[in-house]
Amino acid sequence: MELYKNLGGDSGVSAYELGNGSITVQFGDNSVYLYTNQSSGASNIAEMQRLAVAGQGLNSFIGRVVRKNYAQKLR
Repeated sequence: MELYKNLGGDSGVSAYELGNGSITVQFGDNSVYLYTNQSSGASNIAEMQRLAVAGQGLNSFIGRVVRKNYAQKLR
């Protein structure tokens, strides 16, 4: 997992891992969720990956757009 840069300073996201058509996100409470093209839509996964690399806006995007459309809660 890559540490999330959190440029805004107030993100609930702490780390992420990019996959082919997926992103795994770890939150500050140590919960880990897998989001896939199938669960969240390919365009949303692409945007989540872009935001993760940028280090800003990922938590907000998940809360506003993706919500509970994850493939699996891993932890």
